[in-house]
Amino acid sequence: MRHNKAGRKLGRNSSHRNAMMRNMVTSLIANEKITTTDTRAKELRKIADRMITLGKRGDLHARRLALQVIRDRKVVAKLFDQVGPRYKDRPGGYTRIYKLGNRPGDNAPLAQIELVEEEFTPRPRKAAPAPVAAAAAPEALKAPEAPAEGAAVSEDK
Repeated sequence: MRHNKAGRKLGRNSSHRNAMMRNMVTSLIANEKITTTDTRAKELRKIADRMITLGKRGDLHARRLALQVIRDRKVVAKLFDQVGPRYKDRPGGYTRIYKLGNRPGDNAPLAQIELVEEEFTPRPRKAAPAPVAAAAAPEALKAPEAPAEGAAVSEDK
């Protein structure tokens, strides 16, 4: 059973998979767009979003954590100087994946993963609705009104 084992194996052992993901995230940040298979793009999105979040922090410890994954100092400098500040107000979702169809050689589904370019505009928050139970409570506590005089009151025996 695979309980608590997240992530795809991608048909590789762990060292090959880690090296491949490091190379892909380095290329993605350097070029801001790469083409790969669909499943690799989905796995790459996790690591790339984590690196961009480190770039947004911008402190020395975040830079050292990014250098553990991205071994190219020029790409890390671009991440912290250009890419991180670009997404300063965005709370996540820094990448977009487009499906491109199947590769001619082995019919593998291809996708293009790219860094999001448009400006983030947060949606206005809705005002909290007034509590309904508190507004209805005083009316429910009122005594029932007595019948008007002259109205027939029927009693069942």
